[in-house]
Amino acid sequence: YATMIFFWGGDELSSSSSRVRQKLESLLNKNMRIRMTDGRTLVGLFLCTDRDCNVILGSAQEFLKSSDSFSQGEPRVLGLAMIPGHHVVSIEVESDTLADTQGFGGSH
Repeated sequence: YATMIFFWGGDELSSSSSRVRQKLESLLNKNMRIRMTDGRTLVGLFLCTDRDCNVILGSAQEFLKSSDSFSQGEPRVLGLAMIPGHHVVSIEVESDTLADTQGFGGSH
C-alpha cells in the first residue's frame, strides 16, 4: 500500500468538478486501506462514495488497533461496509494499482 493524498471532506468532493470525478472513478474496484478515528483499519474494494464523503467498501475486513506494531491480529470479515466520512483518518490504495491513478497526489 502507498499513501495517497485525499481531500476527504468539504468542497472538493462535493463540487461538480469533472477532474475530481474522474480521479474517484479511476479508484473504483481498487483495494483500499482506510484508517478510522477509533484506531480500526478496514481493507476492501472501493465501491462508491457520496456527497457526505461516506465510503462503501466491498469484501471488507476489519483490523483492530494493536499495541504490538508488528501484529494486527486476525481480521474480522465484514463483507459490505459503510464508513462514515467523518471517521476517516487516511485512505491508502494498494501500490500495484497506483499506476492507474498517477497524478492523484499519490506517492510510490
